[in-house]
Amino acid sequence: MSHDTLPRPVKTDPAPATGRPPRRRPHWIRRANPLAGAGALLWLAVVIVPIYAMISASLTHQDEALGHNALKPPSHPTLDNYNTVLHNGFGHLLWNTVLAAAGVVVIVLVLCVPLSYVAVRTRSVWSGAAFRLFLLGVAIPAQAVVVPLYLMIAKLNLYDSLLAIVLPTAAFAMPVSVLILTGTLRDISEEMYEAMALDGASTTRMLFQLVIPMAKGGIGTVVIFSALQAWNGFLFPLIFTQSDGPRVLTLGLFNYVSEFGVNIPAILASVVLSGVPIFIVYLVARRALVGGLMGVGGK
Repeated sequence: MSHDTLPRPVKTDPAPATGRPPRRRPHWIRRANPLAGAGALLWLAVVIVPIYAMISASLTHQDEALGHNALKPPSHPTLDNYNTVLHNGFGHLLWNTVLAAAGVVVIVLVLCVPLSYVAVRTRSVWSGAAFRLFLLGVAIPAQAVVVPLYLMIAKLNLYDSLLAIVLPTAAFAMPVSVLILTGTLRDISEEMYEAMALDGASTTRMLFQLVIPMAKGGIGTVVIFSALQAWNGFLFPLIFTQSDGPRVLTLGLFNYVSEFGVNIPAILASVVLSGVPIFIVYLVARRALVGGLMGVGGK
């Protein structure tokens, strides 16, 4: 076959180069999820509306509380309810609650961090069985054992004291705290333990120089969780205390309940004031809380 019979390639003009990269849509358009956004707005409304209604009702006068529309701003807002709460022993209640929360946090950290370290690093059958038995505390409600606890508190001469609140609250906060910490400690690689062991580090040195610094997220989660248990606890203060000395914020709400009526705006003002400190703690440590909860379950 001669070269004259071969097909000749058709020449085409190249597409004009614009010199600009292809246009991309913004990431917020490409990743838009209307269903998730609607669900988030609905959940935000579920959370915000009760808080707004509580604050709005706390700014109303007592004689207007029953007929006040919770979603309507008060026509004549007043701070008298907050003034009543602050001058009715709120400082004493707040101090007792802070002491109880701090005591619970200290006990939980001192006991749960070494316990979680042993549960993660020990591979024996007995340690695993003890760990699973310890976690049974998650399934035991406090109401089921309140009578035995009352007898124990009375025999130890701890009734009507802050220790009567701190000890049971810490005990019931420990199972979940151990679960969180073990999930966090399992994320520490085995190579780091081996490196410290080759350097001659003891078990105690590994705990303080490796485990605790690497488990800050889980420890922060445990601090917030156990502090919330003590801050919002009502059953143990109600059963194990009697006088005004060890009374905490949750029991302080009874100051506005009398034989002849209930001061609803004052109760809501007390709830608002008692929630401010723990809300500030949550804002400061929210990243540690989320990070620690994501580590639950381990690898």
